[in-house]
Amino acid sequence: MEEKYKHRIVTIPNILSLFRLLLIPVILWLYIVKQDPLWTTAILVLSGVTDVVDGIIARKCHMTSDFGKAFDPVADKLTQIAMLFCLVSRHRWMLLPLCVMVVKEVSAGILGLLVIRKTGKVDGAVWHGKATTVSLYSMMIIHLIWFNIPGVVSGILIGACTALALLSAFLYSRENLKTLQSRRKEYAQN
Repeated sequence: MEEKYKHRIVTIPNILSLFRLLLIPVILWLYIVKQDPLWTTAILVLSGVTDVVDGIIARKCHMTSDFGKAFDPVADKLTQIAMLFCLVSRHRWMLLPLCVMVVKEVSAGILGLLVIRKTGKVDGAVWHGKATTVSLYSMMIIHLIWFNIPGVVSGILIGACTALALLSAFLYSRENLKTLQSRRKEYAQN
């Protein structure tokens, strides 16, 4: 049954990912223009819930598609980057995870595209990517809700998220490079 959705673009999980993308301007407007951290938090939580729900639907209903494997993380990362961008205005150290996220996602995207091109295989998220996502959303929500968060607590949360993002970047890069090297060896043997 999963093969039926493998090459589809229009699936329920992909519609939920598109919905998450459409929430990004709402998040920016609520935080920057309306300066309403509670509504910003509510929309960010809604975005996170749709991320979880689209994953459950994709797996349980066998609606996993190659497009969704690429599109879902794009929606997630753009949401995270937009929210980090907003939070930099109040917490200058948010620039650290923001920069790490941008570099991580650009490098992972390039390596991921090379892997897809060489192998035709689209990999989904792994534990460290999911842990980074949970860590980032938690840290961002805490900073939204706890308006006057002490600098030390903020620094610890930001540091922990940044460290996890760096670990995830390293592990993704290592896995993608390993896949590319094994593919190169296969070609050399043929």
